[in-house]
Amino acid sequence: MRILALSDLPHRPVEAHGSRGFSVGAFGISADAHLVAVSLAPGGVIGRHPAGGRQLLVVLAGEAEVAGAEGVVRRLTAGTAAVWEPGEVHETRSPGGMTAMIVEGDLDIGAPGEQVDPGDT
Repeated sequence: MRILALSDLPHRPVEAHGSRGFSVGAFGISADAHLVAVSLAPGGVIGRHPAGGRQLLVVLAGEAEVAGAEGVVRRLTAGTAAVWEPGEVHETRSPGGMTAMIVEGDLDIGAPGEQVDPGDT
């Protein structure tokens, strides 16, 4: 077993799409998906951009304000997530700062509890 600390991952700042206060660190990658740790400083923004694949953003600490293609802003807190479809234009902001994990790629995301690994029952 290995223990990984998100804070120990090498992060790089991202300024594309008008982003600010945003950094990303690679966590894992496969042929079908990639997993990254993201940080938004207080007042930080991940600017509007299209999702490269189905994208799941899970807030681990802090809070976020997210919007998809329709532009409706929704608030996420630790333990909540947003899903964007491939090509969907979206944006994330954080008034107070946020740490999150993003998984993007060939993902099959169902209703909570709908898809449990048979080995977990």
